[in-house]
Amino acid sequence: MTGVGAQHRLRSALALAALAGGGAQAAVPAWTDCDAPGFARTLHALHTDAAPVHARAHWLDRRLIRWPGADTEAGGRYRLYQARRATLVARPGARVTAYDHVFDTRLHTDALPDALRERFRFVGTGPTLAIDLDDATLGALHRGQLLLVHEDDDGRVLDATALQVAGAFDDLYSAARDAPAPRIAVSGRGTAFRLWAPSAQAVTVCLYPQPGAAAKTMMPLAHEAATGMWTATLPQALEGHAYLYLVDVFVPGVGIVRNRVTDPYSVALTADSRRSVVLDLDAPALRPPGWDRDAAPALAAATDMVIYELHVRDFSRDDTSVPEALRGRYAAFAQPDSEGVRHLRRLRDAGVTDVHLLPVFDLATVPEQGCVVPAIPQAAPDSTLQQAAVAAVAAHDCFNWGYDPLHFDVPEGSYASDADDPGARILEFRRMVQALHGLGLRVGMDVVYNHTSASGQHAQSVLDRIVPGYYHRLDAEGRVETSTCCDNTATEHAMMARLMIDSAEHWVRHYRIDAFRFDLMGHQPRAAMLELQARVDAAAGRPVPLIGEGWNFGEVADGARFVQAAQGTLSGTGIATFSDRARDAVRGGGPSDRGDALAGRRGWIHGHEDTSLLHRQADLVRAGLAGTLRDYRMDLDDGTRRTLSDIDYAGQAAGYAAAPGEVVNYVENHDNHTLFDINVLRLPPGADMDARIHAQVLALATTAFSQGIAYLHAGVEVMRSKSMDRNSFDSGDWFNTLDWSGRTHTFGRGLPPAPDNADDWPLLQPLLAQTQHIRPQASDILRARDMSLDLLRIRASTPLFRLRSAADVQACLRFPATGPASDPRLVVGHLDGHGLADALYDDVLYAINTADGPLSIDVQDLRGRGWILHPVHRRPDAADPRPRELARIDDARGRFTIPARTALVFVVQAGAAR
Repeated sequence: MTGVGAQHRLRSALALAALAGGGAQAAVPAWTDCDAPGFARTLHALHTDAAPVHARAHWLDRRLIRWPGADTEAGGRYRLYQARRATLVARPGARVTAYDHVFDTRLHTDALPDALRERFRFVGTGPTLAIDLDDATLGALHRGQLLLVHEDDDGRVLDATALQVAGAFDDLYSAARDAPAPRIAVSGRGTAFRLWAPSAQAVTVCLYPQPGAAAKTMMPLAHEAATGMWTATLPQALEGHAYLYLVDVFVPGVGIVRNRVTDPYSVALTADSRRSVVLDLDAPALRPPGWDRDAAPALAAATDMVIYELHVRDFSRDDTSVPEALRGRYAAFAQPDSEGVRHLRRLRDAGVTDVHLLPVFDLATVPEQGCVVPAIPQAAPDSTLQQAAVAAVAAHDCFNWGYDPLHFDVPEGSYASDADDPGARILEFRRMVQALHGLGLRVGMDVVYNHTSASGQHAQSVLDRIVPGYYHRLDAEGRVETSTCCDNTATEHAMMARLMIDSAEHWVRHYRIDAFRFDLMGHQPRAAMLELQARVDAAAGRPVPLIGEGWNFGEVADGARFVQAAQGTLSGTGIATFSDRARDAVRGGGPSDRGDALAGRRGWIHGHEDTSLLHRQADLVRAGLAGTLRDYRMDLDDGTRRTLSDIDYAGQAAGYAAAPGEVVNYVENHDNHTLFDINVLRLPPGADMDARIHAQVLALATTAFSQGIAYLHAGVEVMRSKSMDRNSFDSGDWFNTLDWSGRTHTFGRGLPPAPDNADDWPLLQPLLAQTQHIRPQASDILRARDMSLDLLRIRASTPLFRLRSAADVQACLRFPATGPASDPRLVVGHLDGHGLADALYDDVLYAINTADGPLSIDVQDLRGRGWILHPVHRRPDAADPRPRELARIDDARGRFTIPARTALVFVVQAGAAR
């Protein structure tokens, strides 16, 4: 050790006691900090050229650090510097100055423990360093500015970096995982505050006796060394008080900041999320009459689910049968005679079991008070004027899908009658759930834990202003990853995983949510999702189905950071993912198609003449009908017999699920073009309305007849259009209109908004110019609706469409008439119900004919069984008369004739003579 090094070591030894004891005290908060404009006050700014803002080193656990790419050939040593007031200056070629503490590290040459090596497998090669300090000193160390410096032997800076701290926090504060949740608790004994902020220098709570009043009380919280929690308890039950936290913390690139921030575990908020509110969710005033007796309809198996995806505002915003003050609100679901509720009853009667609501947690993008409704000019159906009017107020209007979470545990206020009444949204949300349960529908919730609306010091950043650098996934330089569109969270970190799991349990326990749909679930670890599944099941006292987007992309793709909750990795867990295999075959392409690909690709339902492509598409349709099961074996159109996992789908296995309940089948959801709009692009230019209706219904038949979970986007049954908008998340009410009566159809509302569609306007403009020819009339819409509902009635009529195990699917389902000589425009499935309890039918034969003329199939081993049309088709008022009038059965020969562009089902009644 050189003389300079010895001086450093002596200085560190003299300072350790002060560091472990907390060091210099934080500045005492002033009353103005509670009520000042803005949301932050810088207490100690960084020096103008203080230190690098990148964070290339990873703190793996409480004592080990890896610095990828550090120049080990340059010699020298690695030291860790700390400055409590963010005063560090580290210039290349000079010694570090203005620090409070410095610590020597040593090279760690032993192999990393398996758990660490697995967790940090994405971290590049470089020296691994050990720092030998006790837990108290380490904890205090993290409550200031830190810099890892590579120095030469004379102490001059060769390189320097900040550190990514998640590994250290997860190890050092592992007790926080099992400690009481960091949320307020109010009871007759008082009010307890808990906030997890391990790197904070001080935390104070500002209390407001009324949501809009000035602060009346300031109370410092005490730090728990073992958990990193800050806690305080007042003897009063502060029901209805608003509160904010003042968090003094080091913020990279800024300095020591006093952030005024809401509670990330808020259970109630004032309008526009300005303040958190203390409420007891079990208080009688927040429990609507009958809430204690409310119960969801029973669900025997996940495969019994038929899910209807619905946006709260879309449901009633344009429904004139709803009182104007309630349109677009939670309360509209409790209007028993509205058009929308009548439509939900139709859906329920046809077999829909679940309504899944697009995000209903607290959103960042919709003003909860004073949102703007744009004035839309009267203009041609292919004009740019309508979208320009929408875009002009998009940041201030009343619509957004809501995939921009601000607070995960509070109902969104823009759907409430009074956003500034913290209890109104809670009460009205619960009444909505009650109303849906009363209709015989279960309630699912679309949740977004994979990203937040903002990070850093943004006004709409909550988590990162409390524990900077922890809750979000960082790249190699320490920048927040944004592959999900926004600021990615890191659910592989223990306390972000806990927040997600606590939140899901919260919705089940306090709002009776029956199921969840996870946005971009593939960005979350499988282990976290399995823990979440156990927690919500325990909270509900029954299984709570979990479904999600299992797409594999971004910085986590192919297991780069952890085993993902993605397609193929969830086999055997019971957690379901959306399957894009049959979807893409039916629609004729993927969601990212643009330009020529968007116009030129035809799907299996579109009647194209590319026989080779049709055969491939037909095989993928059958794969979807078989539940995308990994081990299901079937005959292909190339004459081979293979398992679905051996069939190629865009470089992936076509089959990936272990059980049918692990797959969600769909042809339309809120993302991308609606089915009607994609059909406008891909049907022949002269297609008449009959062709458009049947293309819509044929596509839905592939969902209705598939093994697995069926999923429908609201309005698909009424040929919903968004005027060709490929991404209507911020396209306002105008492009997202939904009319249950069928009197209004929204094709031809103008060219869709420029941000996501302008490149395709040359393709879309001539189609929209033909609106008079393409737009359906009310009679067309209602015919499509009733034909679609008949398909759901058929699905609901027998458990053969809802088999529960892969073994049952293999034993009961086969696809006759495949092979090179078969007509790929006809897909036929046979379901054998012999010996299956409650099957109702001994045999079911379903057929989907996409050809423009009738097609026949001979199935010799099905002769003489007493085949008849399904009872739904035989009804005199059946929505589609063609099965009854044109389908033919030659039972003696086993010949079945299916009319042009028709989906139908033949059955053999259980016990019928053979």
